[in-house]
Amino acid sequence: MGHLWEYIFGDDIYGYDEAGNTKGIPEFQPPSPTRLNWDLTALQPQIEEATLDATKLINDVDLRILVHNEYGKGFMKKCRLSPDAYIQMALQLAYYRDAGRFSLTYEASMTRLFREGRTETVRPCTIESAAWVKAMEDSNTTSEERVKLLQKACDRHQLGYQDAMCGRGIDRHLFCLYVVSKYLEVDSPFLNEVLSEPWRLSTSQTPHGQTPKMDLKKHPNCISSGGGFGPVADDGYGVSYIIAGENLIFFHISAKLNCKQTDVHRFGDNICKALADIRAMFEDHFKKQGESNAKNGTASTKPNMAKLEK
Repeated sequence: MGHLWEYIFGDDIYGYDEAGNTKGIPEFQPPSPTRLNWDLTALQPQIEEATLDATKLINDVDLRILVHNEYGKGFMKKCRLSPDAYIQMALQLAYYRDAGRFSLTYEASMTRLFREGRTETVRPCTIESAAWVKAMEDSNTTSEERVKLLQKACDRHQLGYQDAMCGRGIDRHLFCLYVVSKYLEVDSPFLNEVLSEPWRLSTSQTPHGQTPKMDLKKHPNCISSGGGFGPVADDGYGVSYIIAGENLIFFHISAKLNCKQTDVHRFGDNICKALADIRAMFEDHFKKQGESNAKNGTASTKPNMAKLEK
């Protein structure tokens, strides 16, 4: 409601005159409204029960809005990595540190290349991402080894994202087979098991530039943190993130209050630490790369770290 009010106040007000009437000439005369009389007496108990259930669900959701302004997609692109893949790998590292294990991870992908296409699932938790996370937690690995593993994990993530966008995903296909099996009354232990696995980490990137009516580069104070969603699993997290510029990322982190294993504030701290550790990893890598190039007398391809700090 707050976002709707801001939109009306800043945009739709120009469509009305001082008396509150809409400007312009109507194309036709609409019919007069008529009052509808509803008899909800028989439904009153169900309405009250539904209200109590909805209130209980709402009160059980814990939410943290994390504003990460240490760096953003500017540094990520200097590392020659997709910002989305970069953040997804940071979430994998943060979750492993938070829960002590890997878990099935959901990321939404659009399928607008197809008529009436909606979404497909990207699975960021891969063999490649797990290998990199383990390397980050192993003090015996070097920054060069970690960087190579991260690049490999990001490449795998990008391939999975492209497959999902182009109709080569697996989750909607599996769900379709499940629906058909139910229709044909054919029991499938495989489908039952696969589709019952919990998504303990549900993520989605929210587009930032949703309106062309304001240049947010000229008005940075008007940037909105957007919105999020609740966790899919009772013992999981819901993470919506917005890449809001070269040096700003918003995270909406949700979990259930009645779950003792999850904590939105702890997980937010783990996200910040993961992002800081990745940056430190690349800075160390670039430093050693520059020293090696200087020793061998070759040109350095490392980013200007002093410039990135500004």
